[in-house]
Amino acid sequence: MNTQMRRAAVAVAATAMAVSLAACGSAKESGDNGDKTGAAKGDDLTIGLLLPENQTARYEKFDKPLIEKKISELTNGKAKVVYANAKQDATLQTQQVDTMITNKVDALIVDAVDSKAIAGGVKKAKEAGIPVVAFDRLAEGPIDAYTSFDNEEVGRVQGKALLEALGDKAKDGQIVMMNGAITDPNAALFKKGAKAELEGKVNVGKEYDTKEWKPENANANMEAAISALGKDKIIGVYSANDGMAGGIITALKAGGFSNLPPVTGQDAELAGVQRIVAGEQFMSVYKPYAPEAAAAAEMAVALAKGEKLGSIETSRVDSPTNKAIPSVLVPVVSLTKDNIKDTVIKDGVYTVADICTPKYKAACDALGLK
Repeated sequence: MNTQMRRAAVAVAATAMAVSLAACGSAKESGDNGDKTGAAKGDDLTIGLLLPENQTARYEKFDKPLIEKKISELTNGKAKVVYANAKQDATLQTQQVDTMITNKVDALIVDAVDSKAIAGGVKKAKEAGIPVVAFDRLAEGPIDAYTSFDNEEVGRVQGKALLEALGDKAKDGQIVMMNGAITDPNAALFKKGAKAELEGKVNVGKEYDTKEWKPENANANMEAAISALGKDKIIGVYSANDGMAGGIITALKAGGFSNLPPVTGQDAELAGVQRIVAGEQFMSVYKPYAPEAAAAAEMAVALAKGEKLGSIETSRVDSPTNKAIPSVLVPVVSLTKDNIKDTVIKDGVYTVADICTPKYKAACDALGLK
């Protein structure tokens, strides 16, 4: 990450911390959170890890191995991680929580399919003496800790990028807003942040909440938007993530757009990065997965051992059901063709060879990716 990005990241983290602390009160005011009773546990722990789906590449390619590696490092290789993926099924995830409770895990890391539906499972875990870390999405119920990215900032970054791409033509037509799933609390935060940047500066022709974040649903929504608005009126698309951006761009191409309008994204998925290289997608939001995974692992291990989170947490966050949850919010970066080398390549997420397959070689050469 270059010096400018690093400064921006630090500023974002500091702002998130200041706002959260101002809103929620100090750590002393809000209880100990993590001061468990009973005998302290050693490194021989069992940590449950529940991820929400396997359609988005990040969960099994990055999050799972990074969390497993960090937990191993923190426990001298003695802890065991028990993993399950809910495959976008909230009922299945509730059953997986029950299984983790039955198996008496020492702590549970949960990325909720549905933040409301998981609340009952979180309550059961709490009653069984199992601390719960909400990972990436702010689950409801009595969670002990939370780590994610500054999700309103994600939306603001996306909105700013779209305005940058549109330039002085921002009001010459209409944009389409393709938000994420209403079951994901992050989607509401992305939307809020984006609208804070876009309102009054663009005309929104159509807006959708995309069921289950599925690219095929975004594709169908985009086809409907083109039909309703006409292709000559659409000047840009706010897409909440890269998977949906792929479906949107497919619809734009099929709809007869010879010059694609700027399309946003998020997650820096390989296909998204390649579309950015090719000039089909304007930007993505690069979210460094390693610090988020590390925070989840550190909090889960500390809570499993009955330790406090004072040295780990960086802020406090409110959920609809709980106040002042100890949290770590990781800053994000706007990823465009101009900083691919300084972000996902420099951080080892992808190699040039990963990105610059034969199909993208000419575009990579033009950007100096060799």
